[in-house]
Amino acid sequence: MVDLRSQYLKIKDEVDTAVQEVIDSCMFINGPAVHQFKDNLGNYLGAKHVIPCANGTDALMVSMMALGLKPGDEVITASFTFIATAEVIAVLGLTPILVDADPETFNIDPQAIEKAITPKTKAIVPVHLFGQCADMERIMDIAKKHDLYVIEDTCQAIGADYIYLDGRKKKAGTIGDIGCTSFFPSKNLGCYGDGGAIFTNDDKLAEDMRAIVNHGMKERYYHEMIGVNSRLDSIQAAILDIKLKHLDEYAKERNRAADYYDKAFKDHSKIKTPVRSKNSNHVFHQYTLLLSEDADREGLQNFLKEKDVPAMIYYPVPLHLQEAYLSDRFKEGDLPVTEELSRRVISLPMSTELDEEQLEYITSSVLEYLG
Repeated sequence: MVDLRSQYLKIKDEVDTAVQEVIDSCMFINGPAVHQFKDNLGNYLGAKHVIPCANGTDALMVSMMALGLKPGDEVITASFTFIATAEVIAVLGLTPILVDADPETFNIDPQAIEKAITPKTKAIVPVHLFGQCADMERIMDIAKKHDLYVIEDTCQAIGADYIYLDGRKKKAGTIGDIGCTSFFPSKNLGCYGDGGAIFTNDDKLAEDMRAIVNHGMKERYYHEMIGVNSRLDSIQAAILDIKLKHLDEYAKERNRAADYYDKAFKDHSKIKTPVRSKNSNHVFHQYTLLLSEDADREGLQNFLKEKDVPAMIYYPVPLHLQEAYLSDRFKEGDLPVTEELSRRVISLPMSTELDEEQLEYITSSVLEYLG
């Protein structure tokens, strides 16, 4: 789905030099490379504080810990997303309230959020799915109206711009109280292992989150709060700092590939190509098709596999129907848009390195099967 080797070869000399510098310094944890990357990422995003951590799941968990959410508090998030978003809510003893998606963008539906709010609701976690922002202006209005925290899950949309109605722009992850991202290797900004980061403009939240990721310490060996061990190591930070310089170029190349797909599938009766939201640009972490009801999705996936074209289904089972999250609060049919998407979506390869020959082969294979 992502050609990491070809991407690496283009920046090999820069990456190898940066990694060797860390090894030579022997400052593997919280070394200069981490601080440099943290500062550069903050400048890129326009975020006052960046707190690196071990992975995107930890970023979400630490955010909720810093906000002081307590067992039984309800947190609203999307059912149509990766499990980590709901997982951390459940791990902390909070109550995940899973809501439906917008049928056009696949992002969380603000109207569904508002309907789900109760006196126990404390936070909203919008997921910027597949590479474009959720409707943050409406979500922030809802949060303000009901005095709720907003934690942005921007693991799939690092670098995307949210566009306000008045034309202002902010980077994904810098609009709510806290933003979170993952640096898993296949992400748009990915390292060569695990990694993550948290962003905020709130000084107190930043101070607390820095302590939480380091065993709850603000001063060495003095633990003011419950913490965890969640750090981004210096080698990963050095790699990320190199790749950050190329992030906008990567987004441009992903859009080039998406434009090719769009043109190839235009007006096909069995294919709906991704909708570009008016309030966000798209950085295409995934290129996800919505197939018609009469299209054989599994047949297409198997046909593509035979042709050595990877195609993935994100996500075949929505969170509210996953065995681990079955609850009296949810039953099949409750979230019709999400359930329909889970039955009909399929994602094609998306990478900065896709060339025209590869794109032609992929699209012609899809069209060969679907007719």
